[in-house]
Amino acid sequence: MSTTLSGEETIAAVRKRQAETLLAFSLGKDAVAAWLGIQRHFARVIPVYMYLVPGLEFVQESIDYYERFFGERIIQMPHPSLHRWLNGHIFRPPQQCAVVEQAGLPNHSYEDVFAAVRQDHGLDPGLMYATGVRAADSPMRLVALKTHGSIHEKGLKYHPVWDWKKADLLREFRRAGVKLAPDYRVFGRTFDGLDVRFLGPMKRHFPRDYQRVLEMFPLAELELYRFERAA
Repeated sequence: MSTTLSGEETIAAVRKRQAETLLAFSLGKDAVAAWLGIQRHFARVIPVYMYLVPGLEFVQESIDYYERFFGERIIQMPHPSLHRWLNGHIFRPPQQCAVVEQAGLPNHSYEDVFAAVRQDHGLDPGLMYATGVRAADSPMRLVALKTHGSIHEKGLKYHPVWDWKKADLLREFRRAGVKLAPDYRVFGRTFDGLDVRFLGPMKRHFPRDYQRVLEMFPLAELELYRFERAA
């Protein structure tokens, strides 16, 4: 596939092969932009959110909002990082390690998640998924997109808004009247880790969710302890 396809040309090329599309929906601004960019071109957009910690209230608040806004249920699946953290005993007391190991949680990839979604929901096994990847996010992404193109046949994914700039996002958000997730107000970005950037603000603003994190990763508070002592 040509590496010179624009975002619109990318959408058109994928639309020729499928009437509906999957979407990797992280709840972030770029994922929202991708949904706005593709929704008028496909009969149905099937969004998939991958959770890092199940049951967080502020995450569910965003999911509920975007389901109402776009009128489509968001499928929730475990993020590959969740199993990697659990299997790696991240913030895990020694007495719990054997329990996690006995569970035998498989490590999986993004492609595995979408393959499972296709199978569980009776979708075409070759159905491609859209991402919110944008070249403007980093020089490395620009190089990767220019090298490999905006459609990744082997990975069954495509990048419909890769050439959108910040001004494009703002224009489309205003036009649609869509809001960003509360993550941006609290963290300055979407929640995607167990480090101090997220745990500190979560403890202050979402205390119940912070306790939920500690239920799954009991020693996560050490991250804050270490940061406070180093300051």
